[in-house]
Amino acid sequence: MTERENTRGHREGMLTGRVAMISGASSGIGAAAARLFAQEGAAVVIMARRADRLKTLAEEVTAAGGRALAVPGDVTDSGDVRRTVEAAVDRFGGLDCAFNNAGYATIETALHETDDEVYDRTMDINVRGVWNCMKNQLPVMLASRTGGSIVNTRSTAGRYATGASVPYVAAKHAVLGITRAAAAEYGEQGIRINALVVGTTRSEMIDRAVLQVPALEQAFIAPQIQKRMAAPHEIAEAAVWLCSDRASFVTGTAMPVDGGISAQAKAG
Repeated sequence: MTERENTRGHREGMLTGRVAMISGASSGIGAAAARLFAQEGAAVVIMARRADRLKTLAEEVTAAGGRALAVPGDVTDSGDVRRTVEAAVDRFGGLDCAFNNAGYATIETALHETDDEVYDRTMDINVRGVWNCMKNQLPVMLASRTGGSIVNTRSTAGRYATGASVPYVAAKHAVLGITRAAAAEYGEQGIRINALVVGTTRSEMIDRAVLQVPALEQAFIAPQIQKRMAAPHEIAEAAVWLCSDRASFVTGTAMPVDGGISAQAKAG
């Protein structure tokens, strides 16, 4: 019998008994995380703008024996985020962990050719979205007096200049600042806050904008030691670990899940 099995022989998940909120859950990393968090025992409250996809995903998780609640909403709207957190408390009794994963990216465009609307949208989703989520999640975790864990999706673009647009690179740098500052502020109150530094991962945007151009696909893959893109579930695995007690002494960190890009990058 393994350490993750109880006396009846059933698998004990890393997040058994926890309630988790996952944003950007209608596809890609977010959808993979919803499935995996539920498999690891968490009740998942999933949020994204595409209500039909959320509904289908929640039904899938439930059919597989998990617990899921779909709450359509936009992370740039603090009211939507508040409703999602409240739904977690009303349905499942609280909120123990969160994976703030919603994001928006554009392929490289010269700064002087980038529309202001692109800058605003990129900052709103990637930065304000994380801000809105944490601002509404933290009070519930503080009130529980049992702590909690928050994971924010960052990117290698938040550490290096990549093939992403300047606004996206700037936004992901900001996510690190929010993560570290909040980790320092709430660490003594039992709330751990970390970021995932995510390498190129298969997604709808990648499939649509990158994989259709062989030269561009190779440019995205080349910096990674493994010479491939990540599958969404590989990123979700890291998020689950950070939200679990197995990462109990990990906070304020930017954890690379990047296929080795960071191992080859110059310091600075």
